[in-house]
Amino acid sequence: MATAGQRSRRSDAVIVGGGLAGLACALDLSRAGLRVELHEAGDEVGGRMRTDHRDGFVLDRGFQVFNTAYPQVKRRLPLRELRLRPFTPGVLAHTPTGVARLTDPTRRPREAGGLLPGRVLGARDLAVLAALTARDMLAPAAVLKRGGDRSTAELLAGSGLSAEAVDHLLRPFLAGVFLDKKLETSARFFHLVWRSMARGTLCLPAQGIGSVPRLLAGRLPAGTVRLDSPVTAVTDGGVLLRDGTERPAEVVVVATDAGTATRLLPGLPVPRGRTVTTYYHAAETSPLPEPTLVVDSTLAVLNTCVLTEVTTTYAPPSTALVSTSVLGGDPPGAEVAVRRRLAELYGTDTAPWRLVATYTVVDALPQMRPPWPLSRSTRFAKGRYVCGDHRATGSVQGALASGSRAAREVLADIRSRGRL
Repeated sequence: MATAGQRSRRSDAVIVGGGLAGLACALDLSRAGLRVELHEAGDEVGGRMRTDHRDGFVLDRGFQVFNTAYPQVKRRLPLRELRLRPFTPGVLAHTPTGVARLTDPTRRPREAGGLLPGRVLGARDLAVLAALTARDMLAPAAVLKRGGDRSTAELLAGSGLSAEAVDHLLRPFLAGVFLDKKLETSARFFHLVWRSMARGTLCLPAQGIGSVPRLLAGRLPAGTVRLDSPVTAVTDGGVLLRDGTERPAEVVVVATDAGTATRLLPGLPVPRGRTVTTYYHAAETSPLPEPTLVVDSTLAVLNTCVLTEVTTTYAPPSTALVSTSVLGGDPPGAEVAVRRRLAELYGTDTAPWRLVATYTVVDALPQMRPPWPLSRSTRFAKGRYVCGDHRATGSVQGALASGSRAAREVLADIRSRGRL
């Protein structure tokens, strides 16, 4: 928190929102020599990337994973400090013909037998998927970003993959990644996500996903972040806080969720969002003794996993914490239906499981229908900028990259006026 003396100084830039985009922008502007103040409405930074610590449980506000391959992650974060714990490089898919294990054979050679033709995928499906993965992994990212766009469903249908491979394996997995059962999401974005998964490792920080924004915030100059400081309006001279204080600044960067951004900057076009609900259940014993994501071809649930198999720090001793996500909100009876499906997926009695927490994240990801611009200018008006995953891609990479772009455009505009 800032001191009274620090608050009295005029800042060069005010950033609204302490999510990843706002933090990235603040870091880049501060390193360029600007005096920056960041106002966050909540009691902690992170935006939708928050973690609660309750009764010995580590509860991310919605199931999230951390990908080590994102360029912005590599550039900005000392990964060792996050104490990352990896998931299995693959998934268990419950299909109409049984449980199928889809594993990356380059990382788990001993499990490559599970990929033999006829066990999970046919020979043609294996060849098509291997070629698609090799291209996305090895081609320069610029190549993947070029050309026309279409939906991921259209891409997969035209790739030569069988309908069974798509509907029983890829759709269930990707529905959880994009929060999109129909796979209407941009194929260009799919290629970048597939590339990052092939190149990186999906992990969880030992103390929760909220460790990521806290680590970024800790690298800012003291007094930069103002918590419990909601901004109610962007004014001609700066921003107006809820307590009636106006903070003057020539530069204002709105780095909030899409809904708040369009309220603060009337006329700003924003995409619609996708909502997800995550249920956390505690069990006396682990229903699956491995750190593997489970997906469901019926799409009754998007995905489920035993978080304490990834890292024991997520629950008290001798307790298993199971995370399960479904698309949409939490209507009456939804948790009962989820628990019933979990009994089938894990092959165990879930009646004794205790519901620890339920998180519904409204507009957790933007709807990225094609043609989707992978990045767009953050300039809104003179001295007014907007950044966030809704201005790039719905991912950690997208949020950080948008904040970075906002900082570059702010600095370019200041220099063009001879002010820096």
